[in-house]
Amino acid sequence: MLQTFAEALNYLYGNLPMFQKVGTAAYKKDLTNALALCNVLGNPQDKLRTIHVAGTNGKGSTSHMMASILQSAGYKTGLYTSPHLKSFTERIRVNGQEIEQQFVVDFTNRMMAECEAIKPSFFEITVAMAFDYFVKQQVDVAVIEVGLGGRLDSTNIINPILSLITNIGYDHMDILGNTLPEIAFEKAGIIKQNVPVVITERQTEVERVFKDTAALRNAPLVFAGDHWHCQWNSNATLRVSRGKDIIWDSMTTALKGNYQLKNIPGVLMSIQILNDLGWKIEQHHISEGIEHTTELTGLKGRWQVLSHQPLIICDTAHNESGVREVMSQLITLPHKQLYIIWGMVKDKDRKDILALLPKSANYYFCQASIPRALNAFKLAEEASAIGLSGKVVPDVNEALAQAKIVAGTEDIIFTGGSTFIVAELDIL
Repeated sequence: MLQTFAEALNYLYGNLPMFQKVGTAAYKKDLTNALALCNVLGNPQDKLRTIHVAGTNGKGSTSHMMASILQSAGYKTGLYTSPHLKSFTERIRVNGQEIEQQFVVDFTNRMMAECEAIKPSFFEITVAMAFDYFVKQQVDVAVIEVGLGGRLDSTNIINPILSLITNIGYDHMDILGNTLPEIAFEKAGIIKQNVPVVITERQTEVERVFKDTAALRNAPLVFAGDHWHCQWNSNATLRVSRGKDIIWDSMTTALKGNYQLKNIPGVLMSIQILNDLGWKIEQHHISEGIEHTTELTGLKGRWQVLSHQPLIICDTAHNESGVREVMSQLITLPHKQLYIIWGMVKDKDRKDILALLPKSANYYFCQASIPRALNAFKLAEEASAIGLSGKVVPDVNEALAQAKIVAGTEDIIFTGGSTFIVAELDIL
């Protein structure tokens, strides 16, 4: 019998394969285990109203914004996301409050025999834990972020009231496919019979995949970018329009990454559909939720400014399309010198990502404390081959400390390349 939260985590981490640590060996390409676990629990997923969010980039920010708006509208809202940055309990929240450590202990004890029999992955058991917790908390709605892909993701045992799919880009090709249509097919797997689906942006290469899947399942489909548009004002607020109508002339947002200009239309379209379904979400709930996303949900690591003079920013973007968005914004910021602290995982296709990094920056190459981490010396070697120069400082916090010593007040220090690099920042 496990007595403490630390013991429960040691059991979960030590006995169940975890994708974040070991990669594809932990990925189960079917829903059998998730269904078996939830069957033991009385199928909590069938007792919840859920919103399902998939996509290559943006699904985390989108999930948090959706939850924040629903909370602002007075709905008791569950939120399941992954991976966590600092604490396991970040994955499961109700109205922004992390799951109680004692619940994790009790749940693990209760399900230990089933874990030995079913042998689920770490992700599969945490999905079951989330559904069980949300039912016990009697949430009005739960926003569920897909872990990886969609069609065969453990979260895909729900029957949501709304499906939402963000950007499609190249990531996890060894699992999801080598072309954008193949990847989109996996994401489209969350589209359910007669359930409305929002596609955040219209991408020529993949829109037919979504149209065909939605038609097959009689799911009403809408491309949010056809209806909603956002642009920055000079004071870093948003001008938001629906068609030709300006809905917000100056909306404040907690999330300042340029990529949010793609995510927010999907959120707004989703709220519009929920209201059409009878929900009561007013305009001020939307603006409050978007303005206060980080404080209401605890979201971290999305274009997060950690300090000023020098400006220190971190971001969890880790695939080609995500890094492209981040770097295009980073190089436009006024600065004298740019310092980039960078680490990656070894099972990532790195050549095209490294090619996006500015050659004018000074680099500190590091590595996260996980088995999947790419050796910092190997990373530096690969980066040097394409003209990126810097030094190897394996520990991200030591790298940041060294960068802060040499950086002037008008310089920028950026940390990224991997979710796990950002997660290990002590300053976060």
